[in-house]
Amino acid sequence: MRTTRMAVVAAVSALALAVVGCGSTKDLDSGSGSGTQQNNSTGYQLKAATSLSGSVQAIKDKGKLVVGTKFDQPGFGLQNPTTQKVEGFDAEIARLISIKIFGSPDKVEFKEAKTAVREQVIQNGEVDLVVATYTINDARKQKIDFAGPYFQAGQDILVRKDNSTIASVTDLAGKKVCTQQNSTSLKNLQDKVPGLKAQTLDSYALCAEGVKDGTYDALSTDNVILLGLVSKSPDELKVVNKPFTTEPYGIGLKKGDTALRSFVNDALDEVFTNGDWDKAWAKTAGQFLPQAPAKPSVDRY
Repeated sequence: MRTTRMAVVAAVSALALAVVGCGSTKDLDSGSGSGTQQNNSTGYQLKAATSLSGSVQAIKDKGKLVVGTKFDQPGFGLQNPTTQKVEGFDAEIARLISIKIFGSPDKVEFKEAKTAVREQVIQNGEVDLVVATYTINDARKQKIDFAGPYFQAGQDILVRKDNSTIASVTDLAGKKVCTQQNSTSLKNLQDKVPGLKAQTLDSYALCAEGVKDGTYDALSTDNVILLGLVSKSPDELKVVNKPFTTEPYGIGLKKGDTALRSFVNDALDEVFTNGDWDKAWAKTAGQFLPQAPAKPSVDRY
């Protein structure tokens, strides 16, 4: 396990203590908040590239960057019910890429891309990129390519605040566990707890509601997602704080698009060093994880 991965797990673990004392194309919805997002005072240092080529130039020519993301994950991708604006760290990463292409963060069209359809919407061209707490793994790389990673998470467990029987992944045996369909979280649970028959929904927020009302004993997915959900119900939910995987988040794009992949990787390298990554974190997920975790290294495979 790399040092950067351990640093992230440690940082998120510290937050957990503070908080406590993956269908079909019908799942890709624009909603009234998709469209161009207005965010004119970013404070970011990133500037537009002076030369574009291939698919990146094609994106600029069409006048917008279409990005699939989550609309129901506090801190990473959440559609504000009042303004309809998509907010969160993933959304800010998308806006930074927009700056690098257009010189403006306002050229992103966000579409809701639930876990189960992320590869599909990339393959059929409905989006240019998917930035959606999207773990890089070999199975997915058979279908699409990834830029990044831009963040490193770890899978953990969410339970009711009064739960004292679940303290680690091994305690999930025989329990009613909810996670998202077609997710790496589901596969990890099946690998770690043989015989576990997890219940799957198309939203982690729905799983969290099920934990609150007793339908499920636990929800398991990436710790930063869980902590975002806890931030909405701190008196009812808690994170066990025993991460049992490492989850490198990447930016999904069409298989073989080396121009776009290289462009996004270059942009990530730049924001890692110029302070923009930290600014994006501070205004989003940093609201419940103030200490920014260590940045991963871009994997130019």
